[in-house]
Amino acid sequence: MPTELQQMIEVVAKDKGIDPSIVIGAIEDAYLAASRKVFKSEEDLRSRFNLDTGQVELYAVRQIVPEVTNAAREISLQEAQDLYGDEAEVGMEIEFPKDTEKLGRIAAQTAKQVIAQRVREAEREKIYAEFSQRIGEVVNATVKRFESGDIIAEVGRVEAQVPRKEQSRAENYSIGDRVRAVIKAVSKNAKGPQVILSRTDPALLIKLFEQEVPEIYDGTVVIRGAVREAGDRAKVAVYSRERDVDPVGACVGMRGTRVQAIIRELRGEKIDIVEWSEDPVTFVTKALSPARVQRVTIVDDEQRVMEVVVEDRQLSLAIGKKGQNVRLAAKLSGWKIDIKNEEEKRKEVEAQLEGLTVGPSAVESRPLSLPGIHDEVVAGLRAAGYDTADKVLDADPAQLASLPGFDQDTVDAVIAAARAEIAASEDAGAAPAPATGQEE
Repeated sequence: MPTELQQMIEVVAKDKGIDPSIVIGAIEDAYLAASRKVFKSEEDLRSRFNLDTGQVELYAVRQIVPEVTNAAREISLQEAQDLYGDEAEVGMEIEFPKDTEKLGRIAAQTAKQVIAQRVREAEREKIYAEFSQRIGEVVNATVKRFESGDIIAEVGRVEAQVPRKEQSRAENYSIGDRVRAVIKAVSKNAKGPQVILSRTDPALLIKLFEQEVPEIYDGTVVIRGAVREAGDRAKVAVYSRERDVDPVGACVGMRGTRVQAIIRELRGEKIDIVEWSEDPVTFVTKALSPARVQRVTIVDDEQRVMEVVVEDRQLSLAIGKKGQNVRLAAKLSGWKIDIKNEEEKRKEVEAQLEGLTVGPSAVESRPLSLPGIHDEVVAGLRAAGYDTADKVLDADPAQLASLPGFDQDTVDAVIAAARAEIAASEDAGAAPAPATGQEE
C-alpha cells in the first residue's frame, strides 16, 4: 500500500504534468539540504528515496582507507573489516544510516521550499520544451484575467500572455472569452507566463488562410508575403504553382466566403489579396490596389526606389488613410514607393526644363522649329546638334531621352512635332522656317 509520501508524489507529478522521478529527486535534494542545516558536520551525507518503504533515508558515507586522516568521512580498513568481514577493501564506501527524526520543523520548511522550487523548474522546462516546438501555431485560449493591459489567457492548463502591443485595437475581450492567437515566443527565464501569444502578427493571418483555403494547405497556392496593420488593413501576396489555378480567386472563394471568414475572425480587418510577381514593377502596381496605377518607373534599382504616377482622382486612394495603403505596399514589396499624381509630375518636368542652360548663340544660329514644343526643349536639341527636324527624326530615341531634362514623354512629343513639321514643309513646298520654339 502506498505511503502518504508516495501518494503525494503521484498527485504532484500528475497535477504538474511532470515525471514522478523529478519529484522524487526534488524530495531527496530537500532532505539533504535540510540535514546539512541540522547536523552541521563534515560528514558526506546522502539521501535516497526507498521505493519499497516509501520513506526517505539519510546516510553518512565513509570511505575505507589504510590510514584515517578525516574521521568524519573515512574509516580504517581494520574497523571496516570488523563490521563487514573480509569483503571490505580499501576504496570502498560504507553507508551509515542517520536519524531523520532530528530534522524537525525548520528542516521540513526547508524541504518544502526546495521541493516547490524544483517542481516549478521542472514545470517550466516542460512548458518550454513543448511550446518552443509550436511557435507559429494558432491556438485557442480562454481569457483568464487582465494585468496592466496585458491579457492572461489559458492554453489548456498553461497560462499564456497576450501583451498590449500584440493586441488588435479593434478587439475587446472579457474574462471567459475565447481567443484564437498565434504562438509568437516562449521564454525560458520569464517570471510570469512563459508563452507569448499575438493577435497582430502576420503569421496569424497566414495560418488563417491555410485553414480556410485548401489550395494553400495542399501547396498549390503559396503565400509569398503578408503585412498587417492589425485592426485596419492587411495585404497578402499569393502565387500559384499551377497555371490553371487563380491564386487570388482561390483565396477569395465563392462569393468571398473564404476571405470573409478570415475578416470576421479579425474583427473586420480589410484584406487586399494581390498576385505575387517576379517583376517588381508589376508587383508594386498590384500591391497598390485598389488604386489604379498609370505608370511605374524604377528610380534607383540598388536602393530599391520606385516612382509611381497615378491619376489625380486616384492619388488619395493610392496613398490611403494616413499613408496606410502605400506603407503596406512598400512593406510587402520591399521597395520605397514615391507616389505622384499627373499634375505633380508635369510641374516636375517643367521645373527640370527650366533648369536647362543653353548658349544664346546656339539658339540664334540653329534653324530648328518644332510647333507645340517648349522653347527650352528646342534649345536643348540645338545645343545637342539636332538643328533640323530631319536630324531629330533620324535620331535614336534613346539618345534623345538621355539629354538633360528629357524623359520618354518629351521624346515622343519632340518626334511627333518633327514629323509634323517635315510634313507641313513638304506640303508648302518650302524649307522649314527659322528656329522659334513655341509654348505648349
